[in-house]
Amino acid sequence: MDISSLYNISSDVIRKAAESSGTVQAEGYFGSVFDKAVNSLNTTNAYLSDAENEKIKWALGETENTHDLTIALQKASSALQYTVAVRDKFLEAYKELMQIQI
Repeated sequence: MDISSLYNISSDVIRKAAESSGTVQAEGYFGSVFDKAVNSLNTTNAYLSDAENEKIKWALGETENTHDLTIALQKASSALQYTVAVRDKFLEAYKELMQIQI
């Protein structure tokens, strides 16, 4: 993230970070949470893609094994429900933070 435009900020920490490097890497707790969120989204996307591929195979008659199709669909459904729940909680927390008066 580029913070070079934040020179007029009153925080000494941000000003020193901007002057020393011009950029700040996501570090510590936020960085690890962000990485986990991205990995979770990638996993969900992979499960959805696998389910779509299994549906296409079954529709084209390339496979008669409905067991693999059912497993892929259930994995995709569970992963998507989890992702939506996390998104909803994140938005709820964001709205609460926005209501805090300074």
